[in-house]
Amino acid sequence: MSITELFGIALSAILIENFVLVKFLGICPFLGVSKKTETAAGMGVAVIFVMTVASAFTYAVDKFLLRPLHLEYMQTVAFILVIAALVQFVELFMQKALPALHKSLGIYLPLITTNCAVLGVALLNAQNYADSFIASLVYGASAAIGFTLAIVLFSSIRERLEFADYPKCFEGFPIALVSASLLAMAFMGFQGMKIF
Repeated sequence: MSITELFGIALSAILIENFVLVKFLGICPFLGVSKKTETAAGMGVAVIFVMTVASAFTYAVDKFLLRPLHLEYMQTVAFILVIAALVQFVELFMQKALPALHKSLGIYLPLITTNCAVLGVALLNAQNYADSFIASLVYGASAAIGFTLAIVLFSSIRERLEFADYPKCFEGFPIALVSASLLAMAFMGFQGMKIF
């Protein structure tokens, strides 16, 4: 696979097919952890690590275990187990090395295990990039970067909205949903891009 094709995969995963704003996967942490940019960035880094490493491990499990044994129907279960183990590792590391970030992420860190964006990357890799480890890894890392981009942009918008003047009926979650929909519409502008 050429560098140009890998760049196309990366650009597509980050902007054109953004998991949160276009595919609507991973909405729970997107809405739950986006009140502060600092927390959103921490969640983004955790998701980048988990998605990238999960892409590598799930590729190996799929290629060397599930496909040779004709157990493709077990992909979802196997991938969830791999992702759960990775999230446990990340949670233990954050608890020891970054306790303040671990506390601010709260319940959303263990929820990466059931984050449909992480599982979605693993399943899409098995479906689209089963023949190329590098393409699978690039897609996983790029999708995670796209997730991080979306959550950090959204958190910066939410921080500015605290000082904005809008009708009282939009206070709290309603204005967050309106802002998320406008951000998603902005990302839809990338849909017309042709990748090489």
